[in-house]
Amino acid sequence: MEPANQVSDSLRFACTGCGKCCSGHHVPLTLVESQRWARDGGQVIVLIEAFVVDGPGMPPEQREHVLLRSHAVPSADGQIRVSVTFAAFNPGRCRYLADNDLCAIYDQRPLVCRIYPVEINPHIPLRPESKDCPPEAWQQGPDLIHGTQLVDAQLQALVQASRQADREDIAAKVAVCHALGMTTSALKGNGFTAYLPDMHAFATALAELPQDIWGSWALHVEDAALQAQLQAHGVQVTDQPPVYYAFIGF
Repeated sequence: MEPANQVSDSLRFACTGCGKCCSGHHVPLTLVESQRWARDGGQVIVLIEAFVVDGPGMPPEQREHVLLRSHAVPSADGQIRVSVTFAAFNPGRCRYLADNDLCAIYDQRPLVCRIYPVEINPHIPLRPESKDCPPEAWQQGPDLIHGTQLVDAQLQALVQASRQADREDIAAKVAVCHALGMTTSALKGNGFTAYLPDMHAFATALAELPQDIWGSWALHVEDAALQAQLQAHGVQVTDQPPVYYAFIGF
């Protein structure tokens, strides 16, 4: 049983329509949503992190969660598990945020938008101060969470659907990454590697969903101690300045 989002108090919530959550945030997409986003001319950013099972990057308290949403790939003489996020690239306003700060595709908006402000990861607590919503959003509307439980059954179902898609899509996402040469990851907890793929190539790979091309992956790690730990597990590491991706360190 996955833990519920842990909060200290019950929360109310009602969207004020300020549009802040739709600006400057890369929105995680399911595989189907990624196909739609690419088809409609949007840019996708690919964020990758990985860990060694019961080794570097593995958070023991999240073991079940991270195992379910990751995929095993070879790395030199070892093996890592890769987690891939396809997200709508929104460095500014979302391309579907209308001039009135309302969503122009509200009925077809991504799952992550539908569950906002609830977190996908059951181990991340929902905290109003971590959101962009104004204070009045948390002072009105129906109960969102009572104790540690989501109140709305439909919202509960959407959260579970989002988590399930995260798990069911991972093998295909890793295959797409490999087909496009996006095979350098960051170590979970140490950062992400971020790619902005050519969208024509990305859409083609999504349509074909290549299989059985699990070549060797590498981990971008700049800390010498972490490098040594990973090499002891037989994992390929690199600290060379990236050319085709950005390393976003924590």
